[in-house]
Amino acid sequence: VQPVESGGGLVQAGGSLRLSCATSGRTFSSYAMGWFRQAPGKEREFVAAIGRSGGDTKYADSVKGRFTISRDNAKNTVYLQMNSLKPEDTAVYSCAARWGYSGSYYFRDYEYWGQGTQVTVSS
Repeated sequence: VQPVESGGGLVQAGGSLRLSCATSGRTFSSYAMGWFRQAPGKEREFVAAIGRSGGDTKYADSVKGRFTISRDNAKNTVYLQMNSLKPEDTAVYSCAARWGYSGSYYFRDYEYWGQGTQVTVSS
């Protein structure tokens, strides 16, 4: 499972972006997936996670109600819909895969990582 993110870019505050994370391999449905982000000078932080069946979603408090994680197991892809973006959402967003049913808040629980995609929100 090798995640590859896309969909990042520059957006004004209040705008929306949808990130995609496509994976290779035929075992995508065996992996829970997560999104993390890291801003310059800050530690990597959890954003959202989804269980391998598409349920059991988890969100950071800072994005709850604005971001939605979803997945399409037929397309081996997980998505992060980001609405009402704020300048503090600016970061590199990375997708990660974790063998098992449920996602995790902790980055060390994930085995596979993508390279990340830059999201910049201007004020």
